[in-house]
Amino acid sequence: RRAVTCQSTGVLVCLFLFQPDTGVINVQSALYGRADRETCSEGKLPLQLNNVECSQQGTLDVLKTRCDGRRVCEINTNLIRTSNPCFGTYKYLETTYTCNPATHSVTCEHSLAHLQCYLGRKIFVYGAHYGRHDRTTCSYQRPTSQIQNVACSIPASQVAQRCNGKTSCTIKVSNSVFGDPCGDTYKYLEVAYICQCKWLTLYAFFFFLLPHNNISQTQLTHFLLIS
Repeated sequence: RRAVTCQSTGVLVCLFLFQPDTGVINVQSALYGRADRETCSEGKLPLQLNNVECSQQGTLDVLKTRCDGRRVCEINTNLIRTSNPCFGTYKYLETTYTCNPATHSVTCEHSLAHLQCYLGRKIFVYGAHYGRHDRTTCSYQRPTSQIQNVACSIPASQVAQRCNGKTSCTIKVSNSVFGDPCGDTYKYLEVAYICQCKWLTLYAFFFFLLPHNNISQTQLTHFLLIS
């Protein structure tokens, strides 16, 4: 999938037909700058479109940290932009991503998050975030002031560190474990994970951790099937 953000905000979405709750984002590439003269060119002066070798370093890492493992991810160029790679050029954000099937778990603050796999399969965490990005999740009987801040989220790498390779895992959802990205806000933990067998470990390694390798998906899928 490909998403282009010309203005300040955009959104990445993963929805699987018949299984709307299982698709999670895996960002493959990201460009903030300009690579051609056509994209986001309406109403712009030629001088603003001439530089087609304009690219901000580190954009992919920022997008992966923010969006991997989520079903919906709002992206704001003001948050993505860490520098001005080309003065006078009208820039845009172009993102390519895949939607991976996964179990999506949400656990409210001060509760225990339980990740579970059966039949000997092992947990592999695609992504985890602690904070709040809507006003409805974990909002029951909470005062309005505790659910207003929806721009509050940090990556929760502790989940992968503690749970990957296990058949079950329990983590306390609290500031003492993940830190406090926004005081006075009631937060929750979102985790996207799969239960993988022996050969899926190879698949996840090549296509999630190493998205730019030279092995084609068809070749690896064939290898998995005949193995």
